[in-house]
Amino acid sequence: MPNTTHTIAVTGVTGNLGALAVEKLLARGQPASQIVGLARTPSKAAALQAKGVTIRTFDFEQPATTLASALAGVDFLLLVSSSEVGKRAAQHQHVIDAAKSAGVKLIAYTSLLHTDTSALTVLPAEHNATEAALKASGVPHVLLRNGWYNENYESSIGGAVAQGKLMGASAEGKIASASRADYADAAAAVLLADDAVAQHAGKTYELAGDEAYTLAELAGEVQKQSGKTVEYVPLDRDAYKAALESIGLPEPIAEMLADSDNGAAQGGLFDNSKTLSALTGKPTTPIAETVAATLKQ
Repeated sequence: MPNTTHTIAVTGVTGNLGALAVEKLLARGQPASQIVGLARTPSKAAALQAKGVTIRTFDFEQPATTLASALAGVDFLLLVSSSEVGKRAAQHQHVIDAAKSAGVKLIAYTSLLHTDTSALTVLPAEHNATEAALKASGVPHVLLRNGWYNENYESSIGGAVAQGKLMGASAEGKIASASRADYADAAAAVLLADDAVAQHAGKTYELAGDEAYTLAELAGEVQKQSGKTVEYVPLDRDAYKAALESIGLPEPIAEMLADSDNGAAQGGLFDNSKTLSALTGKPTTPIAETVAATLKQ
C-alpha cells in the first residue's frame, strides 16, 4: 500500500515530466492537498491547481534562501532536472541547498541512464555534477536515472513519413526507451513507498524501457504502420549534426542530439535490467504504441 502521509513537492510542474509526475502521484492515491507543485510561472499550472494541488512560485535561478520558503512543510522533493542545458548544475545546486535548509527528508532526482559511465558526452556532465552535489549535501536522496523518452522521436516519426527517410547516427545501437508517463510513474512509486527513506535513500535506479530497438527497426515500424516507404539513412556524428542544423535546429541542440545518437551507437541508451517496470509494476510503453499515437495526430 502506498504511504500517502507525507507532503511531496515536484519541480517543473508546467513541464511534461513534472506535470505527469503530479498526475501519477494523484493516481496512486496521494491527496492533492499534500502535493506542492513548483513552477516558475504558477499561472501555467492552473489545471493542477483546479485539482487541489498547491502551486508555489519556484525559479531555479533564485538563490537557495529564496527557494527554501517555497519548500516549507515539504517532506519529499522530486527534483525534475531543469530543461536549460548548460545552466543545470548551478540551478540544481540552488534547489539542493534550499531543500537542505528547509529540512526536506528525501530528494528524488531525475538523472540520466548510466550517467557516470555513459558513452554520451554532452548530457552527462551536469547530471554527474548534480549527483555529486546531492551526495555532498548529506540530504537523503535517490537517483532516478532516466533513459530516453519515446516522445523524443515524435517529430522524427512525422518527418520520416513525409520525407520517406529517418536519419540518425546510432548505427546498430539498441535504444531502450520508455514513455515520459512510465518514468513519472516510477518516481511516484518511489516517493509513495512504505518507509520511502529507508527503502530508497542511497539507491541508484537505472531506468529504461523493457523493449529495445535500433533506428533501422524504428524506421521499419513507422513504415509498417503508415503504409509509406521509410528508409533508415545512417550518418556519422558530424553529418547528422549538419543535417539537423540544415533543417533549422540551433547548433547546441543539434550537437546534443548528434552526440546522443553517437552515444547510442556505443550502447549509451541501452539497459536491459527492467528496473523501470519493476518499480511501476507494469510493462513500459512500447515504441510501437508511440508510433501509432504520433501517426494519429
